[in-house]
Amino acid sequence: MSTRPPLSREQSRAVDQLAAEKYHIPGVILMENAGRGCAELLNAQAPKQVLIACGPGNNGGDGYVIARHLDLAGVGVKIALFCPRERIQGDALINFRIVEASGLEIIDCSAEPLSANFTAALGEADWVVDALLGTGVTSAPREPIASAIRAINASPAGTLAIDIPSGLDCDTGQPHNPTIEANLTATFVTPKPGYEQETAKPFVGELHVIDIGTPRKLLAEVLGAAD
Repeated sequence: MSTRPPLSREQSRAVDQLAAEKYHIPGVILMENAGRGCAELLNAQAPKQVLIACGPGNNGGDGYVIARHLDLAGVGVKIALFCPRERIQGDALINFRIVEASGLEIIDCSAEPLSANFTAALGEADWVVDALLGTGVTSAPREPIASAIRAINASPAGTLAIDIPSGLDCDTGQPHNPTIEANLTATFVTPKPGYEQETAKPFVGELHVIDIGTPRKLLAEVLGAAD
């Protein structure tokens, strides 16, 4: 467990911005480190078939990196895409193009109601990766993601949440309706303030902090600005 102080939503955004603008670290490198660290955590659980549910933002981008590294390790992987392809941008798009070119199975779940192909893939999986919504979300999940969260929670598969269980507020620890009930949460750089709240603990599960290569000087700068 990390001994670093927690970073709020705004501080986490500042870390990303400073990494790119002042410390010359391309976001795609941080995304690669994040996804690889999550894949290593999941591989330690000896998964056989993994379904990775990806949203439109960088959380989804982390999911594509995880998919690639699980595939390299010989784990069965399917990606459920919960946004139109044209909404994927930036670093997430770079990694989406890699998994698409690599021939990994991508299930289009962008339309309502919930895709029957998603339901079938969920039934085959022994682990699900929640890469749907990130720490920036402050309101209840919308369809079709809301239905996906409910289906994942009803599944017997283990669930790994990426950075935050989708639907949980990272600052307050308050869950929206619905919120992923994760077995494991892999968060990046530092814990988030809300994760220690009693309201959050049933959703976060076992918390792991993944180091993604953020310089110590950068973290000290952000934490110092909050004093």
